[in-house]
Amino acid sequence: MNTQFDEAYWTQRYHQNRTGWDLGDVSLPLKAYIDQLAHKDYTILIPGSGNSYEATYLFKQGFPNVYVLDISRAPLREFARKNPQFPEKQILQEDFFNLQGAFDLIFEQTFFSAILPDLRTQYAEKVLTLLHPGGKLVGVLFDDPLYDDHPPFGGNLSEYLSYFSPLFQVRTFERCFNSVKPRMNRELFMILEKPST
Repeated sequence: MNTQFDEAYWTQRYHQNRTGWDLGDVSLPLKAYIDQLAHKDYTILIPGSGNSYEATYLFKQGFPNVYVLDISRAPLREFARKNPQFPEKQILQEDFFNLQGAFDLIFEQTFFSAILPDLRTQYAEKVLTLLHPGGKLVGVLFDDPLYDDHPPFGGNLSEYLSYFSPLFQVRTFERCFNSVKPRMNRELFMILEKPST
């Protein structure tokens, strides 16, 4: 397996338009979650953001404290071009596992499936360190085996719970009812909360 899923790898995929996981719009399960948020002042991180339609949607809905992060500059440059009002200081080119900060919400949309499965426990631990007490990881994971030699990597509910349930309070982890048609019955929606104490 090519284990060098680094900046050069992802930049090449973006330049070659090899982003088949890209929905071209905000994920419907995440949109539904965003639409019910009562407060606009949450500090929100979208790691592995890529083209980040979710960040565009959040910003247009009046959420000012949204941060997008990607290891590749290519999608971030395109995101900035399409969203000229988005604060430059909130566009972060960095390795997620090196990021420092504290957030109220972290949105997961295909980043988890882009990293090596060997890093999934480390991902869960890193999310925990980045959230404020009571903060939430909210997002969509594939309920599908997918590929074993290149991203996107899939999985299933029992596997995912093995990473997250020791660290988080599981508020929701169930089959999405509002996936786009090509992903119907192939996605899980999760709301995981960092314990307050």
